[in-house]
Amino acid sequence: MCGILGVVATTPVNQLLYDGLQVLQHRGQDAAGIATAEGGRFHMHKGPGLVRDVFRTRNMRNLIGNWGIAHCRYPTAGSAWNAAESQPFYVNSPFGLMLAHNGNLTNAEQLKRDMFLQDLRHMNTNSDSEVLLNVLAHELQVASTKYQVDAETIFKAVAGVHKRVRGAYAVVAMIAGYGLLAFRDPYGIRPLVIGKNETAQGMEYLVASESVAIDTLGFRFLRDVEPGEAVLIDTRGQFVSRQCAEKTLHAPCMFEYVYLARPDSLIDGVSVYESRVKMGEFLAEKIRHTLPHLAIDAVIPIPDSSRPSALELANRLGVPFREGFVKNRYIGRTFIMPGQASRKKSVRQKLNAIAQEFRGKNVLLVDDSIVRGTTSREIIQMARDAGAKKVFFASASPPVRFPNVYGIDMPTRTELIAAFRNDEEIRQEIGADALIYQDLDTLKQAVRAVNPALTQFDTSCFDGLYITGDVSAAYLASVEDARCRPGRADGDGGEGGQLDLNLVADE
Repeated sequence: MCGILGVVATTPVNQLLYDGLQVLQHRGQDAAGIATAEGGRFHMHKGPGLVRDVFRTRNMRNLIGNWGIAHCRYPTAGSAWNAAESQPFYVNSPFGLMLAHNGNLTNAEQLKRDMFLQDLRHMNTNSDSEVLLNVLAHELQVASTKYQVDAETIFKAVAGVHKRVRGAYAVVAMIAGYGLLAFRDPYGIRPLVIGKNETAQGMEYLVASESVAIDTLGFRFLRDVEPGEAVLIDTRGQFVSRQCAEKTLHAPCMFEYVYLARPDSLIDGVSVYESRVKMGEFLAEKIRHTLPHLAIDAVIPIPDSSRPSALELANRLGVPFREGFVKNRYIGRTFIMPGQASRKKSVRQKLNAIAQEFRGKNVLLVDDSIVRGTTSREIIQMARDAGAKKVFFASASPPVRFPNVYGIDMPTRTELIAAFRNDEEIRQEIGADALIYQDLDTLKQAVRAVNPALTQFDTSCFDGLYITGDVSAAYLASVEDARCRPGRADGDGGEGGQLDLNLVADE
């Protein structure tokens, strides 16, 4: 789960890219980077931390050019605090490429071996995004004639990427001297949308992880990038696209609607806000039919993702909706913080209870999901400490029982509270007086109610069915082993220095 952005404009894009990263900050807080181009010269600055902390005025002044890409990083593979793993990544052969990637490759290790032994390319980091960059570079080299690049060559190269790469990937890339390339995996697991803006100087285009970047930057939403599709925008603003995958299946990640995306975003024809309202509606129906005896005095959301679901649930049940927790917005999202110790420490720093909303009441707390259970347990205890008589807990999504290997930081079953427990055992573990989960079929129905054209989803973290069909038990075991290996940087690691590079690309 990272945020990516690409812009081809008629004026300097450094401020556009910075502002776009700010509204995509929820997708990654570990590191940020911006690359721009002026002629055949790339300019890049990247480093660890929030967008506002990585970039200073002197950095922005060096980001010259009317087109570029940007990335905010949330690590799932590779090291968490190594500045060298910040994106975008650069390679100078065959044409000079910059690439930023959202997702996770499931065959990255095999590709690394192939790159080294067959394609004679060397990886400098543990990031699968650098692997993806080198696969694209190699396919461009194979597809080109006398090292000349054109649209046909680029689309042929993307088709070669689709044949070799497995997993989830939404990509923005810069090809020196030519323009911006964006493409999406054949399953459309990770989101990618296109916006445009007509100016007196010509047409401008923007590609981003979520439509909220398009809205806030003053562009007009055009459409989603289709699964397997590649979009090419040259430096003059000429737009062309092509389906580059032999076989596609539209199956977006369900967790985007549950938690990851901002509620004001539109992804694959679905308003994230409307889908969450529907989740609350269906969850209320389940409570009404299965737990009618619950004497609920107030429905209280766990801010912020669950608020639309909680409000609709309260309306459907005819129970008062109350804001019982105040969120410190200067603390990062606990779900995407590396390391369990940091996650535990931050919960009470992040939320504080309003005692009068709990004192002497039976409260129903509503969250978007329960992943590790750490946050849920702490919040329930906070409600009790504030004076609640009984604390019921509802999840707008089903139990998360399986690893997600497509770009979300929950890859091992040992970390998941629901992996080896039934609902009653989970209730006891988090300390709730009652626990209510959304049913998976109902969750799918909630999203389809907003866009009936969506017939399939990646729901692997709920049902263990991996949409790409290549995730084996051996692969999951290898991922878990890698995370548990001493020295892996999912814990508290040292920060690296920022990188500020001016690169002359080969045209």
